[in-house]
Amino acid sequence: MDSFIYSLNATVPVFLIMITGNLLNRIGLIDRHFSNIADRFVFKACLPCMLFLNLADTNIRKNFDTRYVGYCFVVTLVSILTIWFFARHLIKDKSMVGAFVQCSYRSSAAILGIAFIQNIYGTAEMAPLMIIGSVPLYNIFAVIVLTMESSAGQNANARTNIRKAIKGIFKNPIIIGIFLGLLASYFQIAPPQMFHKAIQNLGTMASPLALISIGASFEGRKAVAKLKPTAAASFLKLIGLCAIFLPLAVWLGFRDQKLLAIIIMLASPCTPTAYIMAKNMGGDGVLASSIIVVTTFFSSITLTGWIFIARLLELIK
Repeated sequence: MDSFIYSLNATVPVFLIMITGNLLNRIGLIDRHFSNIADRFVFKACLPCMLFLNLADTNIRKNFDTRYVGYCFVVTLVSILTIWFFARHLIKDKSMVGAFVQCSYRSSAAILGIAFIQNIYGTAEMAPLMIIGSVPLYNIFAVIVLTMESSAGQNANARTNIRKAIKGIFKNPIIIGIFLGLLASYFQIAPPQMFHKAIQNLGTMASPLALISIGASFEGRKAVAKLKPTAAASFLKLIGLCAIFLPLAVWLGFRDQKLLAIIIMLASPCTPTAYIMAKNMGGDGVLASSIIVVTTFFSSITLTGWIFIARLLELIK
C-alpha cells in the first residue's frame, strides 16, 4: 500500500499538470504558438541544464560500478535496437516509426529514478549510475532514430543519413549537456554557487513546462486514430521490457537500490523529453504525446506492481 500511494503521489501530479495545460489552452490563456516556443526553450536550455546537474552532482569515480553500469548500458542498447528493427518492419505508416521507437524505450529515469530511491532508502546513490548507463544512449539514439525515420531521412541514402545523424548528435543541446555533466562529474568540477543556482533553476523548469506544452498541444481526436501504436508502445514501456530484462538483473545478483533503479529504468513512464525531441526533430508529436499521457496514467499501477513483486520476493528491502 505504501508503494501504491507513493506511485500515485509521483505520477498523478504529472498527469494533472498535463491536464492543466490542456485546460489553459481551451480557455485561451496559452495557445499553439506558446507551445512551440516553450518546446524549443525546454529543448535548447532547460533539459540540458537538468541533465548536466544530474550528472555533475554525482561522484563517478567514487560510486562507479562497471558491472552495474554495463548491465544498464547493454539492456538499453538491446532494447532500442530490437524495438527499432521490429518497428521498421511492422509499422505501415513510416512517419510514426521514430516517435514509436523513442517512446517505447525512453523512461523518466533521471527524475523518477532519484525520487523513488530517495523515498524508500533516504539516499539515491545507485540512480546516477543507472542514469550514466542509460540516459546518454536514450538521447544519442533518439537523435539517430528521429533523423533516419523523418520524411527527409527516409528519402536520403544511408551515407547522408549517417552523416546527418552524427552531426545531429554533436549539435544536440541535450547530448551536449550530458557530455559536460560527465566531464564535470569525472573531474569533480563544481560551478560557482551563483551559476549552479541559475542552472538549477533552468533545469527545474524543464519537466513542468514540457508537461504544460504536452497538455496544451494534445489532440484527442488525432490520438484516438493512433490508438494501436500508442497501446503497443505503452505495453512495451510499462510491462514488456521489464518482464524480459528484470529476471536477468535478479539472476546477476542485483538487489535493493540497484534493482529498484533498474525497475525504474525499464518500467517507468515515457519521459516528456521524448515529445520535445520528436516535435523538434520532425517526428510524430501527436503519437509521442499520446504515449506519454497513457504511460503516465497507467504507471501508478504497473510500476507499483513491479515494486510489490520485488518486495514480495524479498529482492528489495
